[in-house]
Amino acid sequence: MADAINQPPPLETRASGDVTTESLANLLEWFLKYDERVAIMRHPQIEALFQWKQQDSKAFGEDIYPFESAEDRFAVGIFQALAENNTKELLHEWLTDLLNALQQAKETNAQVVNDYKLGDTAYFRIENTDKDPSPLDVVKLIPSTVTQRLYLTACWLETLCIAETRVIGWVFQQLYDERFAAKS
Repeated sequence: MADAINQPPPLETRASGDVTTESLANLLEWFLKYDERVAIMRHPQIEALFQWKQQDSKAFGEDIYPFESAEDRFAVGIFQALAENNTKELLHEWLTDLLNALQQAKETNAQVVNDYKLGDTAYFRIENTDKDPSPLDVVKLIPSTVTQRLYLTACWLETLCIAETRVIGWVFQQLYDERFAAKS
């Protein structure tokens, strides 16, 4: 029974090939409970970072949907991504785009950390979330408002892209019976 608990629940599909809402919701809940890279969406530091991003986007005139939490934003993003990318090719392209966004966010964070000599603690590491300072604290060491926004946005995108890639990558494997591999 312990092994069954540690495995994601099966995806159920309709005759059309679409994943059922209930099975996708169960899958998301499993990842949020058992996968630390997805569970991070429930962490208070990530919630604060997400709330900052919502307010920042609104302040700069971006048309945003006012999600109540980072977890809500993440879950809706998964459902939308799977609804809009409903073929193997489209989902592969979406995962590739997510990985590219993740890479850009990581590079941006590394550049800011290097430029402002912020040290290792400025890297937001999922495994040290409770020990590392919040990105909202680290950003106080950056004098430029533009760079502060860039850094915090990259921290949010890195966290979101990691979580989305984990779940959507698993869904890809289940739907198409093969692991996702980026095309070179």
